[in-house]
Amino acid sequence: MKRKIIKIDKELCNGCGLCVEACHEGAIQMVDSKAQLVSDQYCDGLGNCLPACPAGAIEIIEREADSYNQKAVEEKHKSEQKKKREMPVCACAEVVPQKIAREEVNNIQSDIHQQPAKLQNWPVQLKLINPGVDYLNNADILVMADCVAYAYGNAHQEFIKDRITIIGCPKLDDNEYYTEKLIEIFQRNNIKSITVVRMEVPCCGGLFQAVKTAMLKSETIVSYKEVVIGINGEVKQ
Repeated sequence: MKRKIIKIDKELCNGCGLCVEACHEGAIQMVDSKAQLVSDQYCDGLGNCLPACPAGAIEIIEREADSYNQKAVEEKHKSEQKKKREMPVCACAEVVPQKIAREEVNNIQSDIHQQPAKLQNWPVQLKLINPGVDYLNNADILVMADCVAYAYGNAHQEFIKDRITIIGCPKLDDNEYYTEKLIEIFQRNNIKSITVVRMEVPCCGGLFQAVKTAMLKSETIVSYKEVVIGINGEVKQ
């Protein structure tokens, strides 16, 4: 049958992945760093993904396509939720939650070739952080794209210092999972402030979206700051 359905221009797609999160039916996935319609049955043709695409790579067309199948969408969501619940928790010693004590170092006495690290917690990867760990309560939270520490030389002094650090990559990971995990963290803890630092590349925009959505759904109202770092290592915003 002929019906309205999305079409994705792979040449225009910049691989940001924002359309994947915008599609509640799960019709779009990232394949080889490009957005792709995975099944006609999952696309309702309403185009919620269109405004999320910063590159204008998605349009609504009319073509021969399988009918939208709500039952198939629901089964897909159930399967994905089951996989998340069954995901093994890493129990290795390296990821045991811990607060790291940092001593202030006199710069005159310290090696001028090495700046002291300011990291306050371990682990830092969002997937590995336990939402109920003590150090999250009454904390100033830093949610940072993992590339920032490599692109911005003063990341420890300006962002990581005196904050609990949470890192992730919205392009390589499931940004919907990020949102759900952050909701749990915000709901279970008294958060004092939230700072989000991302790279200027479009695919990193999902980090801002995940944090703001989590704040909204968890009804977390605190001091909030966004910072964008350029690939050349400068603060853009």
